[in-house]
Amino acid sequence: MAATETMTIRVSAETKRKLERIAAGTRRSKSFLAGEAVSAYVDRELEIIEGIKRGLADVEAGRVVPHDEAMAEARRIIAEVRRERADRK
Repeated sequence: MAATETMTIRVSAETKRKLERIAAGTRRSKSFLAGEAVSAYVDRELEIIEGIKRGLADVEAGRVVPHDEAMAEARRIIAEVRRERADRK
């Protein structure tokens, strides 16, 4: 089991009541559920931030596609899928 640390947070009364309902329904502690929620949020946010950083690095390095080209490709793919679906009917 990974080492844990204690952290105090403030939530609205409504959020606390909802957390209590989930805890009762799942037989998990509020602390466990809050820890899981914070962990999931942190992981998701870090993934987003890292993706943005990679995108900015691509822009700086010139690894980009002009908007018009990207939209033309998207429209071509959509039209192709629509044709394939129509052919199956």
